[in-house]
Amino acid sequence: MRHWFQKRIFAAALDVTVPEPLPVDHPLLTLENCLIVPHIASASWRTRARMSMMAAENLIAGLKGEKLPNCVNPEIYKK
Repeated sequence: MRHWFQKRIFAAALDVTVPEPLPVDHPLLTLENCLIVPHIASASWRTRARMSMMAAENLIAGLKGEKLPNCVNPEIYKK
């Protein structure tokens, strides 16, 4: 009888490596069942562009004395 648990890793997605980023010749990059992904979601151009827009929107609202549209702790407005 074949067991599903064979003491092997089926697949892995790693978001933290040492060193980071891995050198292009690192053995992990040759494994078909290993995905190396950025440690932080803001590592893409699209995400960084959106973060910049959100920061600018918050800055403009703050200068106008308005509530921040992208506030991460909106409970401060309840005080």
